[in-house]
Amino acid sequence: MANHDTSLTRVKRHRNTITILMCFFGVGVNLLLGKAAEYAPFPLYLDTVGTIAAAIMGGYLPGVLVGFLTNVIKGVTEPSSIYYGILNVMIAAAAAFFNGRGMFRRWYLLPVPILAFTLIGGGIGTLIPWMLDDLPFDSESFSGTLYATGLFNEKTAQFTASLLTDLLDKTLTVILVMLLILLLPPKIRELFSFNGWMQKPLSSEESEAARKINFRVISLRTKIMLALGISLLAVSVSATVISMRLYRSALIKDHTARVKNVASIAADMIDAESVDTYLKEGKNAPGYAETERMLYSLRDNTEDIMYLYVYQIREDGCHVVFDLDAEDVEGAEPGEVIGFDEGFSDQIPALLAGERIEPIVTDDTFGWLLTAYEPIYDSTGRCVCYAAADVSMNRIGAIERNFLVEMLCLFLGIFFVIFVLMYWLIEYHIILPVNSIAMSTGTFAYDSETARESSIERIHDLNIQTGDEVENLYHAITKTSDDSMRYVADVQKKTEEIAQMQNALILVLADIVESRDRNTGAHVRKTAAYADIILHQMQAKGMHPDILTDDYISDVVNSAPLHDVGKIQVPDAILNKPGRLDEAEFEIMKMHTTAGRDILSEAISLVPNSGYLSEARNLAAFHHEKWDGTGYPTGISGEEIPLSARVMAVADVFDALVSKRSYKKPFTFEEAKQIIVDGSGKHFDPDVVDAFLNAEQEIREVEARFSSMTDESGCFHPEKITSRNAAE
Repeated sequence: MANHDTSLTRVKRHRNTITILMCFFGVGVNLLLGKAAEYAPFPLYLDTVGTIAAAIMGGYLPGVLVGFLTNVIKGVTEPSSIYYGILNVMIAAAAAFFNGRGMFRRWYLLPVPILAFTLIGGGIGTLIPWMLDDLPFDSESFSGTLYATGLFNEKTAQFTASLLTDLLDKTLTVILVMLLILLLPPKIRELFSFNGWMQKPLSSEESEAARKINFRVISLRTKIMLALGISLLAVSVSATVISMRLYRSALIKDHTARVKNVASIAADMIDAESVDTYLKEGKNAPGYAETERMLYSLRDNTEDIMYLYVYQIREDGCHVVFDLDAEDVEGAEPGEVIGFDEGFSDQIPALLAGERIEPIVTDDTFGWLLTAYEPIYDSTGRCVCYAAADVSMNRIGAIERNFLVEMLCLFLGIFFVIFVLMYWLIEYHIILPVNSIAMSTGTFAYDSETARESSIERIHDLNIQTGDEVENLYHAITKTSDDSMRYVADVQKKTEEIAQMQNALILVLADIVESRDRNTGAHVRKTAAYADIILHQMQAKGMHPDILTDDYISDVVNSAPLHDVGKIQVPDAILNKPGRLDEAEFEIMKMHTTAGRDILSEAISLVPNSGYLSEARNLAAFHHEKWDGTGYPTGISGEEIPLSARVMAVADVFDALVSKRSYKKPFTFEEAKQIIVDGSGKHFDPDVVDAFLNAEQEIREVEARFSSMTDESGCFHPEKITSRNAAE
């Protein structure tokens, strides 16, 4: 066993090392072909060749790892690549799924995985940058060409162009993958299959059976994966919510500091002493144009600043000193008066007083804005105006949305990798070992020593090496099975000894009865042998299948010697009378049936669950009943008579006919057979007679064998049994 364990461990390490090398090779293929595709004359990516190949040859886990690691490594130089890792992971899962259904082994089914890869790469791959506001429309690109046809708007043109481009890419990718796989010999491809057997590997049929074993409510695999999925989801949601709150807080703090800084710098650019001149003379005032140019430069060189302006606050509103043109809004002219926005109503007194105010968020005339006001003081310390800067809160929301999408893509990629890894670990460390144990113990056979040894060997062959509680369970079950089998073997041996003792006691009891009847000789042994032959013949013919089981036949044959046990109560004078019995004597003789019934009923009361005693009672009580109802002691007829008694009736009469008695000569076999045939449907059950006739040769052999052990006076001499007879 130790050598087998070492060999198994060595094979697992060898195979897993090869698979890990395959994963690195797959990542390298993705990166190299992706780089080479940049020089193609038409749009290609080719960055999933290694992913799909690893998924086909190795399964879900290698494919997913190759797909995700490819984007992680690309993310070192292209940070946005890591957010697209989920696409590569989904393509890997799809490739493993389609391979499991044999689609890569039939060329006519290849369009199905190609279309699936296209929808993932070109479809979802287009939606992600849309959500990230990172897919500008290029009129010179393929999407621009489609847009120029007038059949598409910008979005549908981009989406259609992406799908068509990706269809070409994924078609070429699948062709390259199939060529790569075909170039590898089958034995080499088998080495790349990534399995984590912690036991003796199962065949494909056994694995399928172990994975689909029945359960009452829900499988352990499903429970664990649900718990894992819910946990990962809870962690992901919590991390996302916390991250979003922290990011939003940091984002607003950063933009607040930025807008305050811009307002402060703008305030430093304004000559406070010239403000009144600017209001009167406008853009023609000395220095106005230069100051405006510096303000434009400040705004344009500061990210996210939407509006920059300088107002003098008076009772009648905001008097424009500078108001820079924005992208969609033309600035007001110097001296214009702009009314107060409702969002500033609480700050107007402070502004009129020339005081500082904290940045404020408003949603009024010019949109949803974060605004910072910086007072500008003249040489006397009087606030002559305010420099103000605005950041659009919509822009902050877009940044937040981009961050959320990036996090979701990253979390989904990591979630999928962890999920597949955990599924793989659970499958090989828990599900397959536990189900293998269940299958091996569930089909345990106890009916023979060979079957028991085979069952025990099947459990030992599992060789589970998970190194945890599952392995402990396996060893406990193995030990319990070994101990149970030894116990079963001991019990079966003792049961056989008891059965032999029981049969011997029955024969001893029958011999005691026979010893009083000088005419019967080997009668009880011969009738048991005839009953055995007839019952097996009926079973072979399919008669009474609900009754004629092996156990039933065994009970009848073993208890057959007791069918005349009631004769122990018949007086010797009647039992051994050389001539015919008179009517009164015959009535006494008939009582042996009820006497036998009563004797065996008393025995049954002491051993209530003995099936053979129940049949012995039936035989003793009813073997003189007749099919037409003219028998004794009760006069029942047809199938009211127990089957065992109907069989014994034929065996008993036949033996009485062919046996020598002190008061008669034996009938020939043919004469006795004809009497049995004539009694069919009257004395005997026709089915039993048919079985008797069909087994004629066996009946003849038994009769001849016992005749050779009987002398001329009809006495039975068992010491004449030959070795062949004893064996039979």
